[in-house]
Amino acid sequence: MFGFLNVYKPKGITSHDVVAVLRRVTGVKQIGHTGTLDPFAEGVLPVCIGKATRLIEYLNDEKAYIGTLKLGASTTTYDIEGDVSKTSDKKVTLDEIKDVLDNFKGEIEQFPPMYSAIKVNGKKLYEYARQGEDVEIKPRKVTVNEIKILNFDAEKQEIEIYIKCSKGTYIRSIANDLGQKLGTYAYLIKLIRVQAGDFLVQNSVQLENLKTLEDVHNNLIHPLDYLNYPKYSINDEEKNRISNGNSIRVTYPNGIILLTENAKIAAVAEVQNSVAKCKKVFI
Repeated sequence: MFGFLNVYKPKGITSHDVVAVLRRVTGVKQIGHTGTLDPFAEGVLPVCIGKATRLIEYLNDEKAYIGTLKLGASTTTYDIEGDVSKTSDKKVTLDEIKDVLDNFKGEIEQFPPMYSAIKVNGKKLYEYARQGEDVEIKPRKVTVNEIKILNFDAEKQEIEIYIKCSKGTYIRSIANDLGQKLGTYAYLIKLIRVQAGDFLVQNSVQLENLKTLEDVHNNLIHPLDYLNYPKYSINDEEKNRISNGNSIRVTYPNGIILLTENAKIAAVAEVQNSVAKCKKVFI
């Protein structure tokens, strides 16, 4: 089995749980996902099956989310699963939110949540947090391409926002930082990933609908449909060269190219000066 799945991860389970379910259903051990979603979050989780796991690095990794923030309090995890650590009685207005939102556009620096899987000195941050240990956390540069307000409930002090961002962006940190910019506190009460590269939420399949091998086959996506690189169809002689680890000549610009045979991916190659040298071979 070879291909991608656009799975909708439900709230309450981990991304690894999704992989475990699909391994049981398919009997395939070589399965991986392209980006972890917190257990309280839901939405698009691209999954690669079989040798398609070798293509993860070539997938578009831009993400988009819809998050709901609760103003007036912060939690230890920056989301609804943590313990409330601080509170404020300040009532924020829509104009105040609009005034500070531009601070989160473009390349920004953010501190990852203490309860995250980022490693410092070989140890995950949440392990330090659970043990009550202090550790120096360094800010990380991420890019927010778009952030906008979808809804604001002034009475409940809840904001629904849309964020399109680079890989590695913590929406929990944006929620926490937004609260601080507003002179109050904030944490995430809901998070939905609506896009991961070219995988869109409206095209995703619910995990509960992938109960049989046939279900998986019916929803399998061919890698060529989601890999945005130039494609070059090889002939028999070129196939022979590729199979033996040799390069081929192509009239393409420098960069990554997909070598295909009968509308299927044969190899991923890198072109330098009209010579395509294979990086990953699938024939």
